Amino acid sequence: MTKKSYGYFMPPVSIMGVGCLEDIADYIKPMGFKKALIVSDKVLVQIQLIKKLTDVLEKIDVQYVIFDGAQPNPTVGNVNDGLKLLKANKCDFVVSFGGGSPHDCAKGIALVAANGGKIEDYEGVNKSAKPQLPLIAVNTTSGTASQMTRFCIITDESRHIKMAIVDWHTTPVIAVDDADLMVAMPPSLTAATGMDALTHAVEAYVSIIATPVTDCAAIKAIELIAGYLRRAVADGKDMEAREMMTYAEYLAGVAFNNASLGYVHAMAHQLGGFYDLPHGVCNAILLPSVEDYNAKVVPERFVDVAKAMGKDVAGLTVEQAAAAALAAIRQLSADIGIPAGLKDLKGFKESDIPILAANALKDACGFTNPKQATQDEIENIFRAAI
Repeated sequence: MTKKSYGYFMPPVSIMGVGCLEDIADYIKPMGFKKALIVSDKVLVQIQLIKKLTDVLEKIDVQYVIFDGAQPNPTVGNVNDGLKLLKANKCDFVVSFGGGSPHDCAKGIALVAANGGKIEDYEGVNKSAKPQLPLIAVNTTSGTASQMTRFCIITDESRHIKMAIVDWHTTPVIAVDDADLMVAMPPSLTAATGMDALTHAVEAYVSIIATPVTDCAAIKAIELIAGYLRRAVADGKDMEAREMMTYAEYLAGVAFNNASLGYVHAMAHQLGGFYDLPHGVCNAILLPSVEDYNAKVVPERFVDVAKAMGKDVAGLTVEQAAAAALAAIRQLSADIGIPAGLKDLKGFKESDIPILAANALKDACGFTNPKQATQDEIENIFRAAI
């Protein structure tokens, strides 16, 4: 039997629960930090949600400067601009505030600040020599799990692709999931980020490096998403649904942070980088088509997914149960208003599929898919999702 070893990656500290943001003062103060670069986006600054964070920092006399330039798909330019601000203000740590975009942008800034060079140097797996500048990630969405993972996705504007930086040195030192911060999310963003979390859980569960640890996290995440995402979309002030979605998103993060992902993400990254599209929506549209491809290889895994989605699979064959899982995923997407196909996405052109497929095959997220695909197979999956 071939010997295998598995790494397990997590932030040293994760703080959860409604109203938990205030508790980060107890963790930051002993660390002796003097000045933070807060990485966020213009919307969160404009609606003053970020004041909940700055109030905490002010109470413990920690200075800060705000960089609000993280775009929905953060770019190399965003990282460079944030890095300049960090250096000019001599910040000794970074706090990201938002969803996946500010977190990923902050990781890029913190990684280059500690290691030098440029963010493009770190595309791939574990390319850095040392940990990033200390990062505290305060989450305001329930989707990407970037607040607790070693994944960092940055768009290279010159190549029109999303770079996957998978590096344990980008793991935040503190992850914060406070459902109070999620209430401001509009229904469309709640839906897209929720489907992103579902994609993380499903891809991790069928990954070739899944373990019993990641399986437990993935299945529980799927159960919670199936049970609470519709409610969170329908009523943003449903605090039980909001809180359960923070746990679902985090558990999905535990799963994929250690089991990695698959072709849904490898392909969605290309759509996002090429057309500047919302990541969660791209994932949601591609998920059934990619998993239909995977279900032919590991159908037994989808029996468990069907059960977690609330389907009664008694009396069904393995193949029928797998089909029920895919139908449940499609139904959830439809119920929360996710576009039905790639044809509904702004800018998408079928003629671009060959280049999108070629780039997807280079994406590190695809390396742990249950089956390695050919160029033609990836193109056909794209077409099936139109």
